Amino acid sequence: MSQIKMHRRLFFQMIMQGAVGVSAIVSRTLFKNLIIRLPVLIAGIVLIGFLSRPAMGAERMDPEADKILRSMSTFLGGLSAFSAKADIDNEIIDLDGQKLQFSSSAEIVLERPGNLNVNRQGAIADVEFIFDSKLLTIYGRNLNVYFQMYSPGTTDTAIETLHHEIGLDAPGADLFLTDPYTALSEGVVSSAYLGTAYINGVECHYLTFREAQVDWQLWINAEGDPLPMKYIITTKWLTGAPQYAVRFRDWNTAPKIKPGQFVFKAPEGAKKLEAVNVDKMGELVMEEDK
Repeated sequence: MSQIKMHRRLFFQMIMQGAVGVSAIVSRTLFKNLIIRLPVLIAGIVLIGFLSRPAMGAERMDPEADKILRSMSTFLGGLSAFSAKADIDNEIIDLDGQKLQFSSSAEIVLERPGNLNVNRQGAIADVEFIFDSKLLTIYGRNLNVYFQMYSPGTTDTAIETLHHEIGLDAPGADLFLTDPYTALSEGVVSSAYLGTAYINGVECHYLTFREAQVDWQLWINAEGDPLPMKYIITTKWLTGAPQYAVRFRDWNTAPKIKPGQFVFKAPEGAKKLEAVNVDKMGELVMEEDK
């Protein structure tokens, strides 16, 4: 199941069931300095359980959209390394019905089979995620605290470990797996190819997909390598239809890896945490022990 899309689906269900007050979460993240937020892949996610979803209706899949999605997935999954920057907008609806948008930026460096480094900065968040094929580290610069988990394996292992063990995902995590097509297409009931559009001056194929709880859109470079340029997920049944949007830029499919880029060295005075938490919005909470 697509991890980011599942986050949106679970959030929708919690809202409808009255399990979470959005305004309380917003207030806590805005006014408590001890909270560092990391949205779920690389969008955050609460792992409540896998929910049944309708199988892909192949007869309703647009052949052109499917072909382009497969092309992007094959290209991305076949890269030995890449880097990119991303601008992220995450919308929520507070209990008064007001739509709020939280923006952040991220920089991703991935080297297969087992190295990953993600830096994310926002109004509150300043977080680094590091994986060296053995050790997962999440470092919160605002508080100078870090959490580590032993999880040997590939970058896919790291993404899955964060998802299952912590309940967390990274912005656009579905796209960084070695098989993006399977993760993205699961649960899709229809799709469409809407021609081309321009993202940051680049002509892109414009694809749309529908699922039971969310709709999502993907813009893929049509001028060169089939790289994703923009990715939007819409929680369509929640009042206000909040969206999660990622714009990618500065793709490099042959990045120069800096020495020690995937090795964490604790800064002076940094405190190691025994645990981290994910709140009901699926956001990472790193707090010093009291």
